Amino acid sequence: MTAKDDLGRHGEQIAVDYLLAHDMQILDRNWRCSDGEIDVVAREGRTLVVVEVKTRSGRSHGTAFEAVNEAKLARLRRLAARWRGEQGERSERFDAIRIDVIALERFAGDFTLRHERGMC
Repeated sequence: MTAKDDLGRHGEQIAVDYLLAHDMQILDRNWRCSDGEIDVVAREGRTLVVVEVKTRSGRSHGTAFEAVNEAKLARLRRLAARWRGEQGERSERFDAIRIDVIALERFAGDFTLRHERGMC
């Protein structure tokens, strides 16, 4: 595992802990299909929440939040529909689908977290 992979996994765990602390239920992590991957699938009430987690150790390539562009959001919308479609009866429990982004940045060993709800 590379340092970048380790940073990403650590950031994703921080994001999951944050979501759990904010009364969200985690349904799936690192769900993959031929079209891509969803970092975290969660539930908030009757809303299906697809969460993209971006972790950065600096800003030399822009902020973590800036890494999620319109193309990535469009892919996440497609992946959310595909995940829901593969759940059968389990998916009938949702009234809405929301795409959230959790951006983590590490400076001097500490992480800052920005959670943007309903990106599209």
